Amino acid sequence: MRFVRTRREAVERLLWTRESRVVTRVTQHLPESRVIELANSGWCVIAPASELTDDLVRRISGDAACGLADVDAAGPPTERYLVALGNAIQSSGLGDRIGMGETPEIASRKVLWLFFACREHHVEFQPIVDLATFEAHEWECLFRLSPGMGSTSISDIVAAALQANRPLDLDTFVVDRVLHRIAEVVQPGPAGARQRFGVNLLPTSLLSPSFEADVLADLVRAAGLSPRQIIVECTEQQAIHDVPRLKKQVKALRRLGFGFAVDDAGAGYASFTVIAALEPSIIKIDREIVSGIGNKDAIAKKALVEAFVSFSSRIGAQVIAEGIENRRDLIALQEREVDFGQGYLLGRSALAPVQPRRLSDMDELRLAIPTVGTWDGKVRPPVASGE
Repeated sequence: MRFVRTRREAVERLLWTRESRVVTRVTQHLPESRVIELANSGWCVIAPASELTDDLVRRISGDAACGLADVDAAGPPTERYLVALGNAIQSSGLGDRIGMGETPEIASRKVLWLFFACREHHVEFQPIVDLATFEAHEWECLFRLSPGMGSTSISDIVAAALQANRPLDLDTFVVDRVLHRIAEVVQPGPAGARQRFGVNLLPTSLLSPSFEADVLADLVRAAGLSPRQIIVECTEQQAIHDVPRLKKQVKALRRLGFGFAVDDAGAGYASFTVIAALEPSIIKIDREIVSGIGNKDAIAKKALVEAFVSFSSRIGAQVIAEGIENRRDLIALQEREVDFGQGYLLGRSALAPVQPRRLSDMDELRLAIPTVGTWDGKVRPPVASGE
């Protein structure tokens, strides 16, 4: 028999066992304890941690398999006992044998509790670069996790929030910190008013009253910012089940001055049909499409980017290519008149907004190739056919 402990001193503990005699003995010693029968999966007993002690359980249980876990009072009331039960079953050593190992929901809730408890998360800013001038057009706000989260990534946190049905809690937590960090780093005066920042939100959150256009605008203004400084990026890790409602939300956001971007276009749920319905101001092409587009055999990727560029021009949107990591891909994107780019080649994320890389190879890129045509009345930047 093993016991699971939480970080702080527990108020309650939960005992799980499949042995009715253990339950009977515990309730005889602790008549005020609560007993819950779990159909064909045993029983759990809940009692004050000061009374349901390790020594008591060892004396009562003998050689019977059981598990004991603290109930984390910091967790949501609707979930704390479920997580404690999962911990107790796992600690008994019988979880896998009885088909009640740690469920994805329990694992996700644990990950989220650790995420919300950590205070060392921070925000970084990655430049999104005008591919005609190599100047920063905006910065995407990237939420970086505390080292205390180990190898967990922000994608893992999003997946856990979706699994645990808590995407709104996640976005509320993140957006609050992102907006306040933007307010800390934005330049003062007119120059700062022209700076724009991309903030990620899941579709479910965008459809919640907590993030209605007027409410989000109030949150932005409360942080000392203007809606015109914020581009809402709708991430594609979740299917959009109510496109008409989201379309109304997008229109309301844009009326208030927000930009609206569909992220990871060409992957997952961000299809041409959804993009056409939402009419975003920005389309962000997924990095899987961008990666290797400069290769000679990347015919399909080139055609897809050309389709996005043509499509965006018809609906009045701009195109951002994500994940640009080498010159060959950059050149292929320039040749296809992609508006903006983002990636390690152009600039890594930093604790404050910084300008894109001003490297000699960019100057060589401009000088190496003759100009090709015009675009929006301006001469296009030089582009190359390869490295």
